[in-house]
Amino acid sequence: MGTSQYSSSFGRLQSISISFLSEEFVLNLLKASDVNDMIKQLESTWYGTPIKNSASVYQGAELLEVALNRHLVETNKIILEAVPFSGKNAVVTFLSKWDLYNIELILSSKMMGRPITETESLLVSSRNVPAGIAAGVIPHDEIKIILAETNVEGVVNKLTKYDYGVIMMKYLDEFQKTGDLGPMMSAVHESYYQKLLESLKFFQGDEGTLRELIRAEIDKKNILNLLKAKESNVEKEILSNHLVNGGRISTKELLDIYEVKDVVEIIGRTESYFKLSDALEQYKTNQSLIVFEIALTKLINTNFVKKLKNIALSIGTIFYFMYNAEYEHENLKRIMYGKRYELSTDKIKEMLLL
Repeated sequence: MGTSQYSSSFGRLQSISISFLSEEFVLNLLKASDVNDMIKQLESTWYGTPIKNSASVYQGAELLEVALNRHLVETNKIILEAVPFSGKNAVVTFLSKWDLYNIELILSSKMMGRPITETESLLVSSRNVPAGIAAGVIPHDEIKIILAETNVEGVVNKLTKYDYGVIMMKYLDEFQKTGDLGPMMSAVHESYYQKLLESLKFFQGDEGTLRELIRAEIDKKNILNLLKAKESNVEKEILSNHLVNGGRISTKELLDIYEVKDVVEIIGRTESYFKLSDALEQYKTNQSLIVFEIALTKLINTNFVKKLKNIALSIGTIFYFMYNAEYEHENLKRIMYGKRYELSTDKIKEMLLL
C-alpha cells in the first residue's frame, strides 16, 4: 500500500497540536481574578505573541479578543499550508465561514450605528491576512473599505464583487422593506453549506462522517432558529425565510415541528436527532436558550467531531484539527466574557466545550 498523501499533513499538524491548551490549563483560567489576569496566564502559551503584538493598541478584554482572533487566523494559515492539493478546496470552503462571520458582524454594526473602531477589533482578521482566513476571498484592506460604508446597502454593494454580495443583492429590497437581515444571511449560509458539502464528495470514501457532521451543523442552526422564533412568537412564514436547506432534518419537517405549542414540545419533536432532555431541564429553570446552543455543540462534538480523529491519514483529521482550534478559541472567549460580566465560575464552566 502506498503512502497516503495526508501523511505529511498529519505529521505537521500533530507536531503543533501539543501547543493546544490542556483541559487543566483551561479550567485553571476559571480561577483568574479578571480578564487581565487571564491575559497574564496566556502570555506563556502560544497566545503570547499575538497578545504582545496587539498590546500597544488594545487593552483588557478588547486586547484578548483581538489576540484570540489573530491567533486563530495564523493557526488556520498553518492548517491550510499543510493540506495536500486534493483537500485544499474543502478546507478553503470550510474556512470561508469566517467571511460570513465578519459580514454578519459588519451588517449588524451598521444597523446599530456602531463606530468602525469598535467593530474592527471584533473581526476575525489580521494585518495582511484575509479576513476569511482561507485564500484571500476578502482581503483585510478590502474589509476596512467595507467597514467605512455608512449603511447596510453600501456594504452589500461593496460585496457584489464577491459571491456573497451577489446573493445578498437579491434580498436587499426585502431588507429595505422589513429591516430583517435574516433572509439575506440565511441565503448566504445556505450557499456556504451547499458548496462545503459539494467539496466533500470525492475523496477516499471515508468522508461520510464529515458530511454528516456538516449536516448536523445545519440542523443545529435551524433548531436554534426554531427555538428563538417560538419564544418570540414569530409567524411561520417569516421563520421559513430563516431556515437553511441541507440538514438531516428537512425544512418541511422543521416547519411542521414549529406548529407545536412551545419550546418544550419542539425539543421533544427533535429528540430522535439530538437528545436535549438535560438542557431542557436547565431551560425550565433559567429560561435561557443558550443552554440548547451549548448542548447541541457538545453533542455534535461527541457524535461527529471526535470520530474524525480515528479516520487516520484523511481529510477528516484535518477537519478534526480545525474544529479543535475553534473550540479552544470559543472556550477562551467564553471565559473572557464570563469574567467581564462577573458570571460565577460554575456558570462559565457549564458553557465550556471540553
